[in-house]
Amino acid sequence: MRILIGDDHVLFREGLRRLLEQLKEGASFQEASNFDELLEMARAGEAYDLVLSDLRMPGWPGFTGLEMLREAQPESKVVVVSASEAHHDVRDALEHGAAGYIPKSSSVKIMLSALDLIFSGGVYVPPTVLREGNDSEPRGAGSAMVPPADPQLEQLLTQRQREVLDRLREGKSNKQIAHELGLSEGTVKIHMTAIFKSLGVRNRTQAAMAFPQSHSA
Repeated sequence: MRILIGDDHVLFREGLRRLLEQLKEGASFQEASNFDELLEMARAGEAYDLVLSDLRMPGWPGFTGLEMLREAQPESKVVVVSASEAHHDVRDALEHGAAGYIPKSSSVKIMLSALDLIFSGGVYVPPTVLREGNDSEPRGAGSAMVPPADPQLEQLLTQRQREVLDRLREGKSNKQIAHELGLSEGTVKIHMTAIFKSLGVRNRTQAAMAFPQSHSA
């Protein structure tokens, strides 16, 4: 596995490299300290399995930078690893092609789980970022809230994303889903974006039709 890391802090790059070595034994790495270097490496012809990019590193051109990386590495999973935990950054990153958004404040366990989900074809959205304002886990949250799912769907979506998808299939609006799950509508929209990307669909109807038997009891 080939991995490209872009971050202007050398200590963080080293830590991230060691973490990834635990997940993917034998992986090879290339590192860039600014966006121009990162894009040059991405365009150099080498195919990478994973591209990890910080936000607002030197030379960062805004979220169009993610689109540029995706164009340079169309078969690669481009993931944001950032100190920012702002909702709008998560939303913009997903909308511009990121396969996940991992806050730098994440624990080693969470970061490994996030990368594992991404390698499985899912899209990772951090729960800490999604708990804004009065958002909270609903009472009784846990495995009982999610009926048995198709194993493939469990690999692609987080539990929260499956909860949102369940309600989408019931024809509920974002406002209704937000009310039932104790989330804001903005948070539901972020989950929707991640669900669409994970399932490879473009709208609610296609998402509702994906894995139609996955929640049958």
